[in-house]
Amino acid sequence: MASTQLAPCEPKCPQPLASSTNEPCVVACGDSRVIIYPPPVVVTFPGPILTTYPQQTVVGATEPSEV
Repeated sequence: MASTQLAPCEPKCPQPLASSTNEPCVVACGDSRVIIYPPPVVVTFPGPILTTYPQQTVVGATEPSEV
């Protein structure tokens, strides 16, 4: 069985460039109502508030990479 030794590899990588944004998004839903018998009573539950934080990220290089 022959063994092959690979030459050491020194990658040449350009300087990374990164940019990101983060914008909050809030959505409120309507209230819910329930009627309870007997005696008739109306209870109002506040609607849920849903919050998300979508993110956008861009990653690049300042110069082209040499292979």
